Amino acid sequence: MPDSTPSPDHILQTGLAFWASKTLLSAIELELFTELAKHPLPLTDLRGRLGLHPRSAQDFFDALVALGFLQRSPEGVYSNTPSTDLFLDKRKPAYIGGILEMANHRLYTHWSHLTEALRTGRPQNESRDGSLPLFEALYADPARLREFLAAMSGISRGSNHLIARKFPWDRYQTYADIGTAQGDLAVQIAAANPHLQGIGFDLPEVAPIFEEYVEAHNLSSRLVFQSGDFFKRLLPKADVITMGHILHDWGLPTKQMLIRKAYDSLPKDGALIVYEAIIDDDRRQNAFGLLMSLNMLIETSDGFDYTAADCQRWMHEAGFRRTEVHHLAGPDSMVVAYK
Repeated sequence: MPDSTPSPDHILQTGLAFWASKTLLSAIELELFTELAKHPLPLTDLRGRLGLHPRSAQDFFDALVALGFLQRSPEGVYSNTPSTDLFLDKRKPAYIGGILEMANHRLYTHWSHLTEALRTGRPQNESRDGSLPLFEALYADPARLREFLAAMSGISRGSNHLIARKFPWDRYQTYADIGTAQGDLAVQIAAANPHLQGIGFDLPEVAPIFEEYVEAHNLSSRLVFQSGDFFKRLLPKADVITMGHILHDWGLPTKQMLIRKAYDSLPKDGALIVYEAIIDDDRRQNAFGLLMSLNMLIETSDGFDYTAADCQRWMHEAGFRRTEVHHLAGPDSMVVAYK
């Protein structure tokens, strides 16, 4: 008979998961995976290139081997795994480290105040001491804004790739990406669908970062930036409107307002695509989505993540005639509404 005695393994692994998390985040900060993407290296050479003290460098690298982020040959030569080589080499377009860089610089510290957030319902980020709210603080600092926008690309890239290919874009001619950030979704849609013309909509401070990203992908002739504040003006007119990792930043009235504005800007048969780490309707399986909602507690005054059923209900209340739900990459799904 199998042993039914409870084991403490899962409790200990989760309770001390920050050990593994910070080890990976430090490796990204040190650009370890970018260095190894050039060629594998033995211990002494790798330690020297990263400028690490000899005391714990081997433990650090071998911990990454044990965690599945590095490989080590019988001769003691370290190399990336296929996934870290693809996704954590800064020189590759598939790099997703932006969100992890932000986690290292900001979120890791802010999450130490989760208990206070749960007790007070108040954000625990830069605004905790009474300074500017998150988005005002980010948009006021060009370096931090650039890091934040790159982070949004990192967390979204896999889903952006699938949206550009899974949605029936052949039925449409134009689209507008609301809260476009660096513009990765807009770029991937345009790259996969040469007939489309697109708009990236965001605050004016984002314009040079968006335009630089679009130009780097040779899409400036089909993608334009339109500055605006969706609290103060109408959304751009387009056949399809996309909102990626936008609605969860806000409380219910703002979520409903943005969906209504999208409805008003779309033509008949137009579509709204909303995607993020949509929580499963039974609220038992998508742990990432639920933890992301706790991150909204840390980061915003009233934001929260939600289920597909929640989103579909808000869309129907705004007047949309039909909705669909499609899984994307990892914890992400998209909810599509047709006018």
